[in-house]
Amino acid sequence: MTARQQWLVVLGIVALLGGGAWAASHFLKDELTSVAVGGDAPGFVAATLDAPARMKSLSDYRGEVVVLNVWATWCGPCRTEMPSFEAVHRALGPQGLKVVAVSVDEPGSEQKIRDFAREFGLTFELLHDASGAIQGIYRTTGVPETFVIGRDGTIRKKWIATDDWNSEGNRRLFTALLAEPRP
Repeated sequence: MTARQQWLVVLGIVALLGGGAWAASHFLKDELTSVAVGGDAPGFVAATLDAPARMKSLSDYRGEVVVLNVWATWCGPCRTEMPSFEAVHRALGPQGLKVVAVSVDEPGSEQKIRDFAREFGLTFELLHDASGAIQGIYRTTGVPETFVIGRDGTIRKKWIATDDWNSEGNRRLFTALLAEPRP
């Protein structure tokens, strides 16, 4: 093989690898990026439990401090942490904290979610994503998983599993975020 043929083979391989990298980044962009603290919170769409249901998205909360919880009625740990979400909602909701819990229960579970809310006396916003798309969008590993989103749309805390959302440490975080100016 001549030197010219060798260079053509090398250039062909480089072009093939470059094209593959471009295609992967273009077509698999969402799968190649992670959802992490300091990054932008991805958008989502979920239905309210009203009749008829309305669709809400992250953009509906633009400029707000949001505690976004991904959960399900059948999840034992979710049942454990719901009272702390309610407590922090009652304490800091009047100051602007938005607690938004998106259920990933199967389609047709709206009444089950309403019953769950009644059982726990939940007054914060509950949404339903029957498709479970939010789990892929936020790269969750299961339920519950919670994301604290600042006014600027960046993720400030990511928590896998239960937590006491009304704890002193979490309240300090929420209060500091609420003190930040709106963008």
